[in-house]
Amino acid sequence: MLYSTLVEAYQRLEATTKRLEMTDILADMLRRADLDEIDKVIYLTQGKIHPDWTGEPEIGIAEKMAIESIARASGLGRDEVERLMAETGDIGIAAERAMERRRLGKLGGGQLTVSDVYNTFDRIAKESGKGSSERKIERLIGLFSEASPLEVRYITRTVVGTLRLGVGDMTILDALAIAYTDSAENRDILERAYNLTSDLGYVAKTLAREGLEALERAKPVLGKPIRMMLAQRLSTPQEILEKLGGVGSAEYKLDGERFQIHKMGNEIQIFSRRLENITSMYPDAVEMARRYIKAKEAIVEGEAVAIDPETEEMRPFQVLMQRRRKYRIEEMMEKFPIALFLFECLYVDGEDLTLKPYRERRRRLKEIIEETSRFRLVRSIETSEASDLERFFEEAITEGCEGLIVKSTADDSLYRAGARSWMWVKLKRSYQSKMVEPVDLVVVGAFHGRGKRAGSYGALLAAVYDPNEDVFKTVCKVGSGFTDEDLERLPKMMEEYRRGEKHPRVDSLVEADIWFTPSLVIEVIGDEITLSPVHTAAFNTIRVNSGLAIRFPRFTGRWRSDKAPEDATTVAEIVDMYKSQLKTIAGEAEER
Repeated sequence: MLYSTLVEAYQRLEATTKRLEMTDILADMLRRADLDEIDKVIYLTQGKIHPDWTGEPEIGIAEKMAIESIARASGLGRDEVERLMAETGDIGIAAERAMERRRLGKLGGGQLTVSDVYNTFDRIAKESGKGSSERKIERLIGLFSEASPLEVRYITRTVVGTLRLGVGDMTILDALAIAYTDSAENRDILERAYNLTSDLGYVAKTLAREGLEALERAKPVLGKPIRMMLAQRLSTPQEILEKLGGVGSAEYKLDGERFQIHKMGNEIQIFSRRLENITSMYPDAVEMARRYIKAKEAIVEGEAVAIDPETEEMRPFQVLMQRRRKYRIEEMMEKFPIALFLFECLYVDGEDLTLKPYRERRRRLKEIIEETSRFRLVRSIETSEASDLERFFEEAITEGCEGLIVKSTADDSLYRAGARSWMWVKLKRSYQSKMVEPVDLVVVGAFHGRGKRAGSYGALLAAVYDPNEDVFKTVCKVGSGFTDEDLERLPKMMEEYRRGEKHPRVDSLVEADIWFTPSLVIEVIGDEITLSPVHTAAFNTIRVNSGLAIRFPRFTGRWRSDKAPEDATTVAEIVDMYKSQLKTIAGEAEER
């Protein structure tokens, strides 16, 4: 497949914000892809060369290095390229214009294939050691010399990490279903395979080569992280038990980092909630998993919690986050030891347990784990009594936990990979009439600061996630809770996500001064949830021409680096919190 075919589709994607139109453009592009290259087409369209979890090096071309490559490939002066960059505000368009003015040799003929581009990117990513920067530049110049100016635009954006076509994973799955099965209705089959492997390229290649039946038989694959199941939330034990059919298994909700551990003989890999490979950061967890998981092959989930080395009491999430580093790992391991509390068993010695009910998964987990003080099953009780849940909840809080996760024990209580399901329900502290429980919001825009905040941002535009539409819907402007240090570093921190227009996956009636690609998640607390004519979360759900908004939102100081934007609080959760708030207010009024 010619790279120019991809570029033509990318241009059309840039020209629309309509999801159905995007899906049709992608489907047309995928139909034209060679079967041997379909995975490469998918990765390039995602703006990468490997799934994020592989730990493989990414392209790694800094903006300055890209400008140097453009200057040398075009024969223009570096200052001239920088001027083009300043004029356009887009390094891709600057590169395109530079190559149109090219003073060296002839323009490329547009005969590059997808494999040519992908393989060159891969070689650039793998360059290391002395002289690697120069070798990367030379490889990029070689690619530029064979590309048309328009192709150079997208090559440049890809290598510096700013491709950002506004296409989400769910849109790509829709397009794959249409391209290879002629029906978007088969998306659910593709989505399950994706949720079990977290690899869109793998799903596409399997579908293209082996057909839909192969994906219907999809199972977990050791070494490929399963997208984690998430919980809904309710305010009281009574509501939770009613939702779960009268009985549930309650587990401590710990204040740590969720781990998914893959054991392949003596090899251990650990993935985070965001499906990052974090194995190297936790050598102590690797050793515990190797010693105390008795199955030859297994995929289990749990929560890693920092503990006091003297008392073994649990410590807050922020303490554990100091373990997330590339250097001084052994020193941090001694300073901030961890305990692992396991709660899910997804695969054992060839058997897919995601299709088994909760009780069976819990039984198998207990069978394959040798428990120690720092590697054990999370505490749980099974009950049909709200009073038991209340007592267990209070016990969890006393132990330093956030609350409870209550799980369905019904026959259909399967592990729904990648889904936020009512099979799991959170009961956390302070779900009362006022909004005392924080939510996780995605930063989608910002507003210029004034006065003391001049030169920084006065407020951030924050959104919740709508998984049904695969978009982010605004719920508040956050301007409180930021320290002077936060305000000073915000513009630099957000720069790589900045864009010239609203992202296609952002649904906003509010016009921000600056727009961002939805990427970073922050924790926000507010006074209450109210109806709003200007925010799009749950728009027209509670009242016509109104959405829901968080009143008096404040940043808690916690950047949720452990969460992907799609892991943020959902529209449905905000609706549930609003309805629960109304019930409590009504009850208080009745008492008065």
